[in-house]
Amino acid sequence: MKEVLSSPTHVKRIHLIIRGVVQGVGFRPFIYRLAQELYLTGWVNNSSAGVTIEAEGAPSSLETFLKRIRNEKPAHSFFQSFQYVFLDQHGFETFDIRESNASETASALIMPDIAVCPECLQELFDPGNRRYLYPFTNCTHCGPRYSIIEAIPYDRSNTSMKMFRMCQACQREYDDPSDRRFHAQPNACPLCGPHVEGWDQDGELLYGQQNAMAAAADVIMNGRIAAVKGLGGFHLMADAQNEKAVQVLRRRKQRGEKPFALMFPSLGMIEEICVVSNEERNLLLSFESPIVLLRRKKTPSSGLKISEAVAPANPYLGVMLPCTPLHHIMMRCLQRPVIATSGNIPDEPICIDEHEAVERLHGIADYYLVHNRPIVRPIDDSIVRIMAHRLLVLRRARGYAPLPVFLKGYAISVLAVGGHLKNTIALGIQENVFLSQHIGDLDTVRSFKAFCETIQSIKNLYPAEIRLLTCDLHPEYSSTKYAETLGLPLMKIQHHHAHIVSCMAENHLEGSVLGIAWDGTGYGTDGTVWGGEFLKASLTDFVRAGHLRTFRLPGGEKAIKEPRRTALGLLLELDRENALALFKDLPTLEAFRPNELSILTTMVRNGMNSPVTSSAGRLFDAVASLMGLSQTVHFEGQAAMILEFLAGDEPVEDSYPFDVQPSMHKNFTLSPQGSVDIVIPSAVVDWGPMIYTLISDVRSGVSLSLIAAKFHNTLVEVALFMAKRTEEKRVVLSGGCFQNKYLTERLIRRLSEEGFSPYWHQLVPPNDGGLALGQAVAARHKSQRQEASNL
Repeated sequence: MKEVLSSPTHVKRIHLIIRGVVQGVGFRPFIYRLAQELYLTGWVNNSSAGVTIEAEGAPSSLETFLKRIRNEKPAHSFFQSFQYVFLDQHGFETFDIRESNASETASALIMPDIAVCPECLQELFDPGNRRYLYPFTNCTHCGPRYSIIEAIPYDRSNTSMKMFRMCQACQREYDDPSDRRFHAQPNACPLCGPHVEGWDQDGELLYGQQNAMAAAADVIMNGRIAAVKGLGGFHLMADAQNEKAVQVLRRRKQRGEKPFALMFPSLGMIEEICVVSNEERNLLLSFESPIVLLRRKKTPSSGLKISEAVAPANPYLGVMLPCTPLHHIMMRCLQRPVIATSGNIPDEPICIDEHEAVERLHGIADYYLVHNRPIVRPIDDSIVRIMAHRLLVLRRARGYAPLPVFLKGYAISVLAVGGHLKNTIALGIQENVFLSQHIGDLDTVRSFKAFCETIQSIKNLYPAEIRLLTCDLHPEYSSTKYAETLGLPLMKIQHHHAHIVSCMAENHLEGSVLGIAWDGTGYGTDGTVWGGEFLKASLTDFVRAGHLRTFRLPGGEKAIKEPRRTALGLLLELDRENALALFKDLPTLEAFRPNELSILTTMVRNGMNSPVTSSAGRLFDAVASLMGLSQTVHFEGQAAMILEFLAGDEPVEDSYPFDVQPSMHKNFTLSPQGSVDIVIPSAVVDWGPMIYTLISDVRSGVSLSLIAAKFHNTLVEVALFMAKRTEEKRVVLSGGCFQNKYLTERLIRRLSEEGFSPYWHQLVPPNDGGLALGQAVAARHKSQRQEASNL
């Protein structure tokens, strides 16, 4: 080898820049070891843009080097660009890992937090290992990333681990190229790293280290509630088999009937309770380690039972496996399923600081298991399900955020502030749109503060000059009002167009599509509440090709929590003068007192506090009320979920009749010069025939499961009819209604059978958690078009 390198004509140098997920995944150690194996000299370092490599050696070795980087890269890495040039020899004598370079524009992709790897797990429970039962064990293959990083590049000095100086043993691992902890930034052990403590209800120290974890397990086994500080925030944990403990947690957390998530000690125990497909099994065992929605077995295969109060009247459970060493230790002690719900109260962000938790969770938790590794940003557990044999993310957080959606071409930097419910924000820089973790509903001071802090946090990680802001059209959204205060050019994107563009961007679609956007609410260009939309859309524009027949919501937002109000508005739309007499026998009207009916009917007839809506989500609510399934709800989407669960009980192909009426709809196209009115042929889908027939079935005592299935099937046939009418072969499905497994999978099948190409979400939520992506992409494309027109 020395003879070859001694001749300059046989030595070449490459300069290689790799962009993508190449920091926090053991990439530099991988490059170092590969260079050593191939007898190459040079260097590698992290930069704000990714990883930069210079290597020199024999041309054949360099070609092998390039090929093996692509083929053997670390499992958690992926490349967005791989650019290299051959240069003259420099004369390097060794191959080194150099200090990081932070001078470039920040564009390196930050890795999400990674579930504990098998090697670390084995060490964790090995009594002979120096990290035995150490709850912060990690390596280059696993551990905290996004929850601890403060700036790019990803070096220990830029993380919340900077306060922990490595001991000699950890430093040796960090410096040893043959060790899997070589340059593992969060590397630590019991001597030098973070530690846990057990606190009482008032934050007073009770136990340290392993005793603290054992005490937490005892608290749970004795029917009490523990607040456990994990990777991205606190969990509230209780015994899922203890009915009293579950009910106490519900009462203290003000949880109503919304399902709790469960953590199980093993996959085998999950399979005793739930039906688990291969796809679902892979998700449970993946490094993202999300909460996976699984159907319960009708008869568990063992004596293991889950309290009915965990997920009342719900055939699904949201389950996960432990993802951190701390949770693995806890679950090894408990050997039972436990509730692991977000450590917060309704409409507030998850707690991340132990002192804050003692204050905010006072009266909820009986015990606090805390640690002293600071969490930089709150990150909830992600929630996923399998939809049409593909992953569908319902809440995008741990394990998925902040990985970007990649776009073609370069565009201006844009900040999208999302919607009001299930808020996320997005930052578009160059070819990437970085979508934040789930923030939540912006209904409280604390949640709005978390929203502002998330924006600042992602701007700190990617300090680009933001040239454009984008938000929802709704003038009363907190996010919209925030954007209006920043003094930057602002582009408002209609809610349902943002939904469709979000799905288009994720599926790399350009050109024209039919977008079916079905959800609970979204501000329309005509000032009414949209939600049952058929949009002929592109990445920049849309026209409203059709919508569901409108009706009024008596009491406005109150109707969202009272399906009976929604159903009353629906009935009054059918027959405003005679509805109370015609439908007096229905469960909807029986749910009101006479004076309530009189007041609400007057409101609707006079248009007082009764906004007009075309919402598909509200149509679900109304039908649930008419069937007597739900007159009030405890959480968003509860009535629709009841309908979905009923529909899946038996195979049904029948549907109800519906009508489609032509309409001349006025579309408002927003531009910097103002709004332009465009009148186009449109269609109104009249659900009246369906509702009349459905009411007849209710009165006749037809099976509720059959009615629910026929209702879903009717919506599918409506969508199919509109696809044929618009003659768009590519049909994009977005909005909260497409979290519904029965509806979505049936519509995908029917569209495919009729020769259409359906597209639906995968890594970006179909609910309002995906709005920010759609806003960012639409705004960038609109801006590019405007710039081109000005040339």
